[in-house]
Order: sequence, then structure tokens, then C-alpha cells
Amino acid sequence: MSEIHEVNKPDSEMRRRPQTTEEMIEDIKRTADRMLAEGMSRPDVKLLKTALRELRHCFQFFSALKGKRKVTVFGSARTPPEDPSYKQAVEFGRKMAEAGYLVTTGAAFGIMEAGHVGAGAESSVGINILLPFEQSANPVIANDPKLMHLKYFFTRKLLFVKESDAVALFPGGFGTHDEAFEALTLMQTGKSHLFPVVCVDQPGDCYWKDWRVFIESHLLKRKLICPADMSLFKVTDSVDEAVAEIQQFFRVYHSMRYVKQQLVLRLQRTLSDATMKKLDQFSDIKVSGEFELSEALPAESNDSHVSHLPRLRFHFDRKSHGRLRQLVDVINQD
Repeated sequence: MSEIHEVNKPDSEMRRRPQTTEEMIEDIKRTADRMLAEGMSRPDVKLLKTALRELRHCFQFFSALKGKRKVTVFGSARTPPEDPSYKQAVEFGRKMAEAGYLVTTGAAFGIMEAGHVGAGAESSVGINILLPFEQSANPVIANDPKLMHLKYFFTRKLLFVKESDAVALFPGGFGTHDEAFEALTLMQTGKSHLFPVVCVDQPGDCYWKDWRVFIESHLLKRKLICPADMSLFKVTDSVDEAVAEIQQFFRVYHSMRYVKQQLVLRLQRTLSDATMKKLDQFSDIKVSGEFELSEALPAESNDSHVSHLPRLRFHFDRKSHGRLRQLVDVINQD
């Protein structure tokens, strides 16, 4: 069987059981050997080598921060300190750090610097991008061991989502919108975990309000997205409301993972009978069975840090992620 066929084959047919870490490493080595045997071009090999090296370093770094909540802040690098959005980002970073969060940004100036100014060096993480023109890190994170430099945007974008528990968007240019739609697309398609996305306007301004009008008037009206997808983000002109939205998301909900056909939601505490009854309104996103409370499943043994948490599990249809976000909101009202 060719490698292309293997890649396109469903996971359930490719593996009868989850691979061990050692087996996956051997797969990586075999893939590297195939690259050499197939005569892959030097530029392609160089791209893969650099990306793998960058990701290995960053994964190792973030593994030391496991268990710490992180919020990623996006916005323009051109926003000056006297701009109201800069001041809002400072306030947001400060309040998220006070709530125990690390504040991750692209490490440059403008909104990114503001988030770090508010959070302070101890609660700041930077993921800088190396550009043909100089992009130095802001003075809060420069020379800090929590600053990483990456060559490729795609590896950087992966880390922003993978290593984030929330995203805050302040006014910005192409890059800010790129990150906004990346986060929403990954959640909408189930390619990432759920997390809150807040879009923060200046009081009285309409930067993100107009963006939401565009989403409603064109994407939603033309049925290019579902009404429930509007639940994947929140637009506000209040820093306090943005912070509250993020904290509320983790009031009862903790995290999620799939175990075979079951979606398992880890909870900070078990749900009341009244809340379990409210979940009947989400029967449309179940393939079969019922919503069930349970303890950690045997397949979750590698997640020992959350083994004590109660679970809500059900056979999710794996497509209604806007509705799933609405279900989480109901859980968090328990």
C-alpha cells in the first residue's frame, strides 16, 4: 500500500489500538528515511527539519507550563501607547495575570507589548516570528527565557491555538483577522479544543461590532455558517466583561477529549439533576445514547493530572461545535 493511501485512510482502519510514544517516534524516523529514498528536494527537507526542530523546542517549553491557564492576545503591532486599545490591552493583561493566567502574545510592540505590560514579565510568554526585516521583541519579554523565536508562521499559529485556553482580539490588521478566523475555523471544524474568543472594542467604537455585522449579514444570512456558530465568539467593549467571559467558561467546564466514539467533558464538579435535565435540549447533537455522568475512563489513564475530575460523556456528532459551545455555557450555569 502506498504512503498516500495510508495517509488518506481513516484512523479507525489505520490503527487497531493507539500507538505508543515509541511507536510514533519510529514512524517519524521511517518517514525521514522515505524522504531520503524518494529524493525529496533540499528546500522541502530544510522546511520540515526547521519546523520539527522548532516544534520540539516549543513543546518541551510548554510542557513545563502544563496545568497553567494561558490566554493569547492578538492585535496590531502599530498601536501606540496613547491609543485607548493599548490601554485596554494593558488592563486586560493585568486582570488576567491577577486571575492566574499567563498572557501569550507575538512578543512584538503595540497590542502585544500592552498585554505583556499589564501581565508583567513573570506572567508573560512570547512567541516571536523571524521576518526578513527586523522584528525585535518588546522590552517586557526581550531576553526572557519564556520568549521563543520561530521562522514559520504555520508553526507559530499552531502553538498559539494548541497552547491557549482563551483568545482575546483587539483591533489589528491582516494578521489579527487571520488569527481570529484560524481560531474560529479550528473550533467550528473540531480540529481544536473549545475555548472562549473575545473581541474587545474601545468604548463607543465599532471595530469588532462592524466585523460581527459582516459575519451576520453575509456569512450567516447566506447560510455559510450555522446560527450556533455565532456562539463561538463574543464582542464587547468592556475589559471586565471580556475577563468574565473567559473565567465563566472554566467555572464548571475543565477540558475535553475523545475516547473512541465518546466525547468526554472533564468538569470541575459533578452536575446537578436540574442541569442534567437541561441538557435534553441538546439531543440534536447526539448520535445515540444519553448524556452520562461518569468517572475517568480507563483510556484516559495517561491524563493522570485530571483523573480526579468528574466527567460528562456522550456520543457527539462531531460537527455541531457551535451547539457544543452552547452546551458548555449551560453546564457553566450549574
